[in-house]
Amino acid sequence: MKYLIAGLGNMGAAYDHTRHNIGFDVVDFLAKEFEVSFKDDTLGDVTRFRYKGRTFVLLKPSTYMNLSGKSVRYWLQKEKIEKKNLLVVLDDLNLAFGKIRLRGNGSDGGHNGLKDIDQLTGGNNYARLRIGIGNDYHPGQQANYVLSPWSEQERSQLPEILNRAAEGVKAFGTMALNFAISQVNGGN
Repeated sequence: MKYLIAGLGNMGAAYDHTRHNIGFDVVDFLAKEFEVSFKDDTLGDVTRFRYKGRTFVLLKPSTYMNLSGKSVRYWLQKEKIEKKNLLVVLDDLNLAFGKIRLRGNGSDGGHNGLKDIDQLTGGNNYARLRIGIGNDYHPGQQANYVLSPWSEQERSQLPEILNRAAEGVKAFGTMALNFAISQVNGGN
């Protein structure tokens, strides 16, 4: 069984360690845990690991956040992975900082990365792991907020949040979806 885990973010040092790149941070955390390295490939950086008899293909799209669908569609097709085995990991302004939500499908919630994936893969029938980044910004400052670095206090809590998100990814690939949802969403 093979799974595509697409962590959303933007490539480039200017975006490293920003709120919008938490999807990249989660797949980086998993790569480090399983001692694998990303390689620059078509439309993204890719690596893979095996866990409990499953293959997890980790993807960091290089198409920028708002055009993530092209990369996700390409890797689903290249790896011959069914859409039900796709998990998109992303930031969510509508969740309190550190809150994690796993869903089997759903709306894009105004997230342009999800909108593009929906359009290019034929709908929203795929799982997503949303990680709350809070919404502590003034009206009209949303873009600046998501592209800004974490506060010192937030940064100190990130390792625990990334660990919980990584556990959620592993649960997605090794449990029935409803059990994974219950485990992930019940933990915070």
